[in-house]
Amino acid sequence: MNNKKLSYDLQGVIAQMLKPLKDLPFGIVIEGLSGHKVKPYSKKSKKDKKVLSILKKIAEEVLSEINKKGISRSRANEVGNDIESYVKNALNKHNYRANTPKAFSGKKKSMGYPDIEFIDEFNRQNYLECKTYNLNNVDSTQRSFYLSPSDDFKITKNAHHFGISFEIYVANSIKDKHIYKAKSWKILDLSPLKLNVKYEFNTNNKMLYDEQIILAEKK
Repeated sequence: MNNKKLSYDLQGVIAQMLKPLKDLPFGIVIEGLSGHKVKPYSKKSKKDKKVLSILKKIAEEVLSEINKKGISRSRANEVGNDIESYVKNALNKHNYRANTPKAFSGKKKSMGYPDIEFIDEFNRQNYLECKTYNLNNVDSTQRSFYLSPSDDFKITKNAHHFGISFEIYVANSIKDKHIYKAKSWKILDLSPLKLNVKYEFNTNNKMLYDEQIILAEKK
C-alpha cells in the first residue's frame, strides 16, 4: 500500500471516529469490556427488594454521618471521593462485605469504575458507584459518569450494578475550604443507563519530545 492510499484510508477512519456514538446500552458496554453480564434490578425478586431495603438504610446512615461534621473540600467535585469511605463503613456494618474492587489481575484498584464491590446476604456479587449532585445540575446535560476501557478492568463477575448519590450543599466555609453536607440521596439501578462515546487523540512524552519535533532547546 502506497503512502497516498494509506493517508486517504486514515482520513476516512478519522472522519468516522469524529462521529460520537450515542445511547449505547450500559449492559452491552460492560459485557463487551469485561465478558460479564449486568444483572438488572427486578421488582419481582424478593432478594433484590431486600438488597434495596438495606441500601436505603445505608443511604440514611451515610447522610447522617456526613452531616455530623460535614466534609471539608475546596471543590464540590472532590466530595464524592470522601463519601466512598462512609458508604463502605455502612455496608460492612450491615454485613454486606464491601471492598475496593479487584481487577482481572487480582489486584485491588481504586481508580476507575466502579468504586465498591460488595457481597450481599445471598452471597451475590454487586458493584456500587458513589456520586454527588446538587439541584443546579441534576437535570443538566453535564457529564457526570465516566467509564474507560482498561487492560486490567475492575468488572470480574456477573453482577448487579448500583449507584448511590447524595445531594450536597455548602453548609459553611472555613478559609479556602467549604464544609459540605447532604440533603437527600438517590439509589440507582445502572442497568438501563445509556452511554455516549467521544474519542480523543493522545500521545506520550517520548513521542512529544522526539528529536524530529523539537525546534529549539536550552539545557
